[in-house]
Amino acid sequence: MDVPGILVTAAVLGFWIGIGAMIVRVRRHTHRAVGVVPEQRLERFLWVAWVPLGFAWVALPWLALTRSGPPFGLPEFARTLPWYGALRWVAALVAVASLVAIAKCWSRMGKDWRMAVTAEPDQALIMDGLFTRMRHPIYAFSMLLVAASAVAVPTPLMMLCGAGLVVLWVVKALNEERHMLRTHGEAYARYLARTGRFFPRLH
Repeated sequence: MDVPGILVTAAVLGFWIGIGAMIVRVRRHTHRAVGVVPEQRLERFLWVAWVPLGFAWVALPWLALTRSGPPFGLPEFARTLPWYGALRWVAALVAVASLVAIAKCWSRMGKDWRMAVTAEPDQALIMDGLFTRMRHPIYAFSMLLVAASAVAVPTPLMMLCGAGLVVLWVVKALNEERHMLRTHGEAYARYLARTGRFFPRLH
């Protein structure tokens, strides 16, 4: 039984189930659009890439559990090298920890969470908890989760999928920062100055 593969598969699936739960939760409490259908042209363009990459991210770890050999099965080194087997265990634990951290961010955002940029005049500026020193902890831990997926399932397809997702998160984060600057002005500019984008700023 490939326990690291099972843990990573469960963590990735849990990520998307969590997003679905947040969509339902926010719509129920606010009766507003949550960005499932993006308003901005840029985010609609990104959505075209999000959908296939999101499905691939779920499918590839599961396929690695059920297939042998390329292109979906684990490479031989991942199955036979003891040190890489240990690394896969570390990656699996990192994946689970990343999901827990993402869920904590979702909980803190609550009704203010959105999937995409939305034009709302009363959007909150959340600057506490995991957002104290990082502007995008959800994206940061999502990138860590996808990196852990690529270590646990080191196939070329998984690595391409992971690289594509990271690019999308970076572009999305930059777009959100531009939006928040327009919305919150000086308050967000000060927040930008004292925080890191994906890594904590320690001073």
